[in-house]
Amino acid sequence: MANQLSRLDQVFAALADPTRRAIVMRLCAGEASVGELADPFAMALPSFMKHIHVLETSGLVLSEKSGRVRTCRLSPDALLTAEDWFQHQRAIWEARLDRFETYVMKLKKERAAKRATKTSNKPIDKTTRRKGS
Repeated sequence: MANQLSRLDQVFAALADPTRRAIVMRLCAGEASVGELADPFAMALPSFMKHIHVLETSGLVLSEKSGRVRTCRLSPDALLTAEDWFQHQRAIWEARLDRFETYVMKLKKERAAKRATKTSNKPIDKTTRRKGS
């Protein structure tokens, strides 16, 4: 479990940066060379390579070097850890919201019952019952 949390931390840390999210989004369209990935960004190649390294360390991106060209591709399996975490959190919050809804409905019924007993126990004022008498 600790290893899974560490992996999850790495995935979230990698995706916390907008440049790395943009790289991941670009790789959703298919593999690309580092040069192609770096082209839209105004940064030096060594700085860009740090982003690639973070994505590789997190397991989000795989790269291969063929000659002088490094090609990157997305590894969607790394997102499974995050997806599992989100599904677990969603289940927890849905259960909490269901319990809260049940509680609110119970309170509404109790208030309605109190109002009903208050109105049925009111004494009837006979002077206001007939107008004009």
